[in-house]
Amino acid sequence: MKKKKLKIVYEDKYLIVINKDEGHLVISNDKTNKTLYSEVSDYLKKQNKNNKVFIVHRLDRDTSGLVVFAKNREIKYYLQNNWSDVEREYYAIVKGKIPTSEGILKSYLKENKMHFVYSTNKENGKLAITEYEVLKTNKSYSLLKINIKTGRKNQIRVQLNDLGFPIVGDKKYNKSKEKYNRLYLHAYYLEFMHPVTKKMLKLELNYPKEFNNLIEK
Repeated sequence: MKKKKLKIVYEDKYLIVINKDEGHLVISNDKTNKTLYSEVSDYLKKQNKNNKVFIVHRLDRDTSGLVVFAKNREIKYYLQNNWSDVEREYYAIVKGKIPTSEGILKSYLKENKMHFVYSTNKENGKLAITEYEVLKTNKSYSLLKINIKTGRKNQIRVQLNDLGFPIVGDKKYNKSKEKYNRLYLHAYYLEFMHPVTKKMLKLELNYPKEFNNLIEK
């Protein structure tokens, strides 16, 4: 099987940002070591065997889009300690035609031992805030632009499912009999201050062609 080429969106002496494919793990689990992290590490070590790479944040396996890696430990911790200041936006296609043009979702989320995230009360969960704007609709689907104000695990997927508009292809939080080729969630935009140059770094992707195929029906 031919190895896919890394989709490098940005790279300098301090950072490397990759456009991750859906279905690709960022770091290893018990079942596989074929990860985005290992591929980025291999890429950097081909340049210099002493090069290292550090994970700054993660995306779900089924979510595609921008993933940031640091090239030294100090940059990693600087970004992680200031991650709440990072502007993070996603595209999502949900089932159904959302009646409002925009909205804010607020709920308290908790993860169980099976790594399933669910809504609960203030005393037991952590606050999750998600803003959305409806960009396009058709008879069956709505394309959303999403801005997350908190970084809770699976928060977009859980909150939209709770709203009654689950993300298309979400097998974890919506047990639909319909079959789709992917989860329609894409991390398309990051904006943050570069940890060294102190200039604002803005990285943006288009949504994948599969999104266009579904929303233009």
